[in-house]
Amino acid sequence: MTVLAIDQGTSGTKAIVVDPSDGIVGLAEVPVHPAYLADGGVEQDPRELLDSVRSAARQAMAAAGRPIDIVSLANQGETVLAWDPDTGRPLSPAIVWQDGRAAPVCAELEGSRELIEHRSGLALEAYFSAPKLAWLRRTVTTDGVVTTSDSWLLHQLTGEFVTDVTTASRSLVLDLDARAWDAELLDLFGLAEEPLPRVVACDEPLGTTTAFGAELAVGGQVVDQQAALFAQGCLEAGQAKCTFGTGAFLLVNTGATAPRSANGLTTSVAWTLRDASAYCLDGQVFTVASAVRWLTDVGLISAPTDLDPLAADGAGDVLCVPALAGLAAPWWRGDARAAFAGIGLASTRGNLVAAVLQGVAAQIAELVAVVERDTGEPLELLRVDGGLTRSTALMQATADLCQVPIEVYSSPHATALGAAAMGSLALDPHLGVAEAISGGGISASYAPIWDAGRAGAFLARWRRLAEQTMEEE
Repeated sequence: MTVLAIDQGTSGTKAIVVDPSDGIVGLAEVPVHPAYLADGGVEQDPRELLDSVRSAARQAMAAAGRPIDIVSLANQGETVLAWDPDTGRPLSPAIVWQDGRAAPVCAELEGSRELIEHRSGLALEAYFSAPKLAWLRRTVTTDGVVTTSDSWLLHQLTGEFVTDVTTASRSLVLDLDARAWDAELLDLFGLAEEPLPRVVACDEPLGTTTAFGAELAVGGQVVDQQAALFAQGCLEAGQAKCTFGTGAFLLVNTGATAPRSANGLTTSVAWTLRDASAYCLDGQVFTVASAVRWLTDVGLISAPTDLDPLAADGAGDVLCVPALAGLAAPWWRGDARAAFAGIGLASTRGNLVAAVLQGVAAQIAELVAVVERDTGEPLELLRVDGGLTRSTALMQATADLCQVPIEVYSSPHATALGAAAMGSLALDPHLGVAEAISGGGISASYAPIWDAGRAGAFLARWRRLAEQTMEEE
């Protein structure tokens, strides 16, 4: 069975065609262009998202040159929009997961924080979708429906009004244990009267589409980070991965239980497959590839390929907290801003670049430490994927500061491969969950070079600078 898997992401849409015998036989990537606004807003044109899905899919299918059995979709997770359910016409921009303008919605609900966070498993933060949905209703339009981007895209493909359980679990209005919309949480966010998409499993067939030519089955829907967790074979409790994309996203499988973090992480549904659900703890770094984009924009590098040559001599005394869109878990301070320290007349462009990479790695090290506190077990291995795993400097810094060995996933298409595996499960009800995973391997590994004392001393210095970025004015 041949699957067309579409990974609709923040900065682009990727489509791959996966053949059970030949692996990836078709690939296309189409960029999309988020608009970063002065007031903290991050928006996308929904029509550009849809056009990118159509274009990437058709290009991948043409490259593959063979029949497709099913189409699967991975999505951004917390990106939302308003749209007309009768025509499918968008009624607002897509409000991207990085957008912080819904912070006042969360501030108003401070008195209900404990209830919301325990019921949903998430932090009461503007990062998640329900505050953005409420903000859209207050400030943009009361027409149509407001949903995450996957519901709109799946409606465009199939006419169905659905969202998958992993995406729904990123909303703040899903009862995490029941995996169903929660009336009380919806009421708190002012969304009680909103039409809600049906919550479906990741391997549920959704119908058919003619959006790419001939009529094709659709199924295998999942949020992007859980797709990568699945692709990397993290099927057992305690197994973890980190994806280095626009941001960085560390997830650890917790099995059939949904623990609530005591240390600032969030809990989501990892997947529902074959009528069984797994959960995961997760933490985020808001700016990773977007920090590299910033380095390019300000002229410190000309392209990501400059990172390793420039960072080769290290950061020297320079420290950086690259909180260009605030700090996510475990701090949840959207108001934090980036900072450099330790710059002197001898500091070089390379020192600044290396400091940014170390600052990204330091945030991941903080997440690893929190995972270990929450689970009570040391993390023995971190599997990684994403474009920036090509940076040796970043990967070594991550291994050094996390004090954990790292294995780099051999394919740059982990999210799409995870969605493809779920598409296979949707198409073949007799296929085993582990059997569906294919296309992976290890392309590189990194062991810590720094000892624990050096890593701890660096993180203590870095943490002091991070705390300064969060001080109230």
